[in-house]
Amino acid sequence: MSLWFLLVFMNSLINTNLVKQKALDLGFHQVGIAAITETEQNRQHLQSWLDQGYAADMAWMNSPKRQNIRELMPEVASVICVALNYYTPDQVPDNPELGKISRYARGRDYHRVLHKKLKTFSEWLQQQATGIQARYYADTGPIQDKVWAEKAGIGWISKNSNLITRKYGSWVFLGEILTNLILTPDPPHNQHCGTCTRCLEACPTGAITQPFVVDANRCIAYHTIENRAETLPENISKNLNGWVAGCDICQEVCPWNQSFAQETDVPEFQPYPENIAPKLTELAELSETEWDQRFRASALRRIKPQMWRRNARANLDY
Repeated sequence: MSLWFLLVFMNSLINTNLVKQKALDLGFHQVGIAAITETEQNRQHLQSWLDQGYAADMAWMNSPKRQNIRELMPEVASVICVALNYYTPDQVPDNPELGKISRYARGRDYHRVLHKKLKTFSEWLQQQATGIQARYYADTGPIQDKVWAEKAGIGWISKNSNLITRKYGSWVFLGEILTNLILTPDPPHNQHCGTCTRCLEACPTGAITQPFVVDANRCIAYHTIENRAETLPENISKNLNGWVAGCDICQEVCPWNQSFAQETDVPEFQPYPENIAPKLTELAELSETEWDQRFRASALRRIKPQMWRRNARANLDY
């Protein structure tokens, strides 16, 4: 049997609606299908962002694979995009002695949760017929996840560069499965930020330089999580206002989040008690052993002990 006939046979067996229902059965909150139609506009936007130095020290953002999905999987014909709501209603503390941790990282490491579901999904997909290929990602590979989620109709890329969904706002984790199956694509999502500029106005460091463009060099989230330097830039330190791991300011002020955020039904995303209102003085003296015990199975392990101490002390100094 030729490759062409094999692909036709596979696609005759796999119904797009069946694929989508499987995603929902596995606990994903949204699913959509994107056809492989990378546009020059997407490439230019990313390249312009890189050329202006807005990626700061995140060299991995410059991977050529990020601009050509076929370098990840030459046979890819469809991208199955999924979203998982992670919102929990616990508010950040309004106390200068306590630290603030972004909602996405307060519970179990989201990579582990998504990867488990995506692995099961991929294996199920490959079991449907001989020759089906599936490769999954969840913030772990050079793929423009928000671009593909928008193409798949899950939501739209907002002015603060997050993906906003109508059902859950921007409090969602994204995942993708690349496959050689030709599935029926969903229409791309329209943009619904309108004339709103609340996220731009609320950012204390001016990191959103213009709608849809974020400069990591000015972003609190970047500096508290990715910046490995011994000290933080003064413009960041004096504007932390308690943030020690990430920053949710631009999401908190978004009208879509204020109207549509709903508590997740994923138990793993409920915050660990110690991540709701940690004491800055404790974090400022965090030892290697304490760090290892405190942040097991947590996305917060990306922030190394010396970075926790740096972030906490910067808050205490101001």
